[in-house]
Amino acid sequence: MIFSMIGQVVRRVLKLKPEPHLYSAPLTQTEEGIELTYLGTAGFIIKNQQRTIVLDPYLSRIGLTELLRPLHTNTALLKKYIPVADEVLIGHAHYDHILDAPDLCKQTGARLIGSRATCMVGRAAGLPESQLVETKGREDIVCGAWTVRGLPSIHGKAIMGRIPIPGDILSPPVWPPKMLDLKHGLVLNWLVDTGSLKIVHIDSADFIPEELKNVRADVVCLCAIGRKYRPNYVKDVVTLLQPKWIVPCHWDTMFTPYEQDPDYIPGVDLAGFIEEIKEAGVEPIVMPMRGKQWFHRS
Repeated sequence: MIFSMIGQVVRRVLKLKPEPHLYSAPLTQTEEGIELTYLGTAGFIIKNQQRTIVLDPYLSRIGLTELLRPLHTNTALLKKYIPVADEVLIGHAHYDHILDAPDLCKQTGARLIGSRATCMVGRAAGLPESQLVETKGREDIVCGAWTVRGLPSIHGKAIMGRIPIPGDILSPPVWPPKMLDLKHGLVLNWLVDTGSLKIVHIDSADFIPEELKNVRADVVCLCAIGRKYRPNYVKDVVTLLQPKWIVPCHWDTMFTPYEQDPDYIPGVDLAGFIEEIKEAGVEPIVMPMRGKQWFHRS
């Protein structure tokens, strides 16, 4: 009963739909370009005709009142919206970043690439060692003609100035897991080098400046939630990575069902985030959930 009441209150509070005018018009599609799909939360698909890399997929979007129970993946949604994947990269092992990744790898044969915590989750879910690639970051991992590199990072203070569910995962958790079983572990920002474009994915609103030095990106997928706790967040990202485009992510509630238009996370202020990006001299590309954009160097 109490969880039902909480859910009703939260649903009323979260009726803050993003204004459609904030979304960017699609860029020109080209055969040489890279297609980016926003999956909601911090999830993306990066693909061209030869390769498909998925970052932090979370389509199951479990309701708030279900979070204290064992968490289950919506396999039908994964089959429908991500039928192909070569690699699945995980920035950190919180449930809204990793829960769907093992099933996606089972369905597609993709490799699961991430920290020790990520690989422990993969083992818990029954993935074979041949599909697990553990990294501490700072190494180039070959993905066909592309390479990926984890850039060690830190988790942002996302909730009331605190880091949620801290700690590491040192052994395979019970599967299916509960939310508190999935601690963040080593946090990795990802550099995806496609040869034609470099994309950096920052799935939590903090980073280690020294790890981003001498890294350049054409596109940065940048977490919105909790950015107010990291002084000069956007300005410092732009100074270090010098991107042409920034794609905001993790601004939508992870409770809204995947096939519905999402609500804002309270306090994110997407419009203010867009203005910060513009003031830093970078073009913001705001994508609706399930939206696509095409990027190429001019």
